Amino acid sequence: MNAVIINIALSQFGIREIPGEMDNPEITKYFKEIGFDGSWVKDETAWCSAFLNWCAKQAELPRSEQLNARSWRTIGKQVTTPEIGDVVVFWRESPESWKGHVALFIRETENYIYVLGGNQNNQVSIKPYAKARLLEYRRL
Repeated sequence: MNAVIINIALSQFGIREIPGEMDNPEITKYFKEIGFDGSWVKDETAWCSAFLNWCAKQAELPRSEQLNARSWRTIGKQVTTPEIGDVVVFWRESPESWKGHVALFIRETENYIYVLGGNQNNQVSIKPYAKARLLEYRRL
């Protein structure tokens, strides 16, 4: 179990996007502190990978240094039995799409994987995802 990264992610629990033209500076800091600074950074920008990169940087763990969720498929080592704090990579739209979602493993049930991550309902939260959307588990 990687308690360090979980505790860092939990310290951000509840941070959410601000509707409208204002941006939550807590979300834009994830981008800035991992090296993506610019006028295009908004709290509506897909930020699950930025959040996980920020958490991994704070924990001094390997990170993808990229903003697409599937970039995490090459970080750490693939595992079949996840532990709390492992990275979970999901597909979005289709398994062949470049799109995805990435977050930290919390627990699983028969049909769902519960993950702690950013940009889950526009906030840092714990949310269930269907196991059918799993691409892989990674241990940092």
